[in-house]
Amino acid sequence: MRRERTFHSFWLILGAIFLLCLPGFIWRPHQEAHVRANYRSMIAPVFLVPGSSATQNRFNALVKELNKESGTKHSLLRVEVMTDGTLKYSGTIRQDDMRPYIVVGFQNRHDGAANIENQAKWFGIAFRALQKTYAFNHFSAMGHSNGGLVLTLFMEDELAATHVHADQLMTIAAPFNLEEQNPKVDTPLFDRLCANRNRLPKQLVVYSIAGSKTYTGDGIVPFDSVNRGKYIFQNQVKNFTQMTVTGANANHANLPENQQIVSLIQQYLL
Repeated sequence: MRRERTFHSFWLILGAIFLLCLPGFIWRPHQEAHVRANYRSMIAPVFLVPGSSATQNRFNALVKELNKESGTKHSLLRVEVMTDGTLKYSGTIRQDDMRPYIVVGFQNRHDGAANIENQAKWFGIAFRALQKTYAFNHFSAMGHSNGGLVLTLFMEDELAATHVHADQLMTIAAPFNLEEQNPKVDTPLFDRLCANRNRLPKQLVVYSIAGSKTYTGDGIVPFDSVNRGKYIFQNQVKNFTQMTVTGANANHANLPENQQIVSLIQQYLL
């Protein structure tokens, strides 16, 4: 009888221990998932994507100026994505550099909506290869002209599958409605960007900058085309800010070297 009571007590104690530990077993996977979702790697690269006709060397002067402004010389890695998906690298990322610049250019640099779509896919190839190599899980990005469209398409179409967080996006003179002059006409690309805007990262902070050479645009991209970014990003991302830069070097081609924009990149993107 005593042996039966002892055996019974043992199972009661074991059962009580199990019940006490059960909440921990249930809570632990949720805790691990929370940590994975919120962990930020030390390295957080800044991706730079040029517009049509520009190569991966487009931002050499900009990076030099940014390094001068910040007082810290960050690495510059340039990647050219070939039409067959292979990658060509120039430059390096220092092992101790947690904020390197990575410029992604394309062998096919032609303009046009179809090629912009292709470039977004090519950017995805480069992004996944770089993420595998450098093990970052968050980043910021800047795109000039069609480069802003490439980054927006990538964030709508492919970013979620990479499980990498986008912190900030800055678009400079991005023609969200291409070069359409009539504000009453929507291009198919603009419709596509609007249709998929709900896929944009909810914690993303976006800055859209327009240049003002004339009262209607920067000499190439109409104001209305840049301003349409609000219909894509507003109420879809954490914050959306739109700015206009005027004065010297406010024409389309010179905007990345515009001193006001260099300061804006330094202040908001870095």
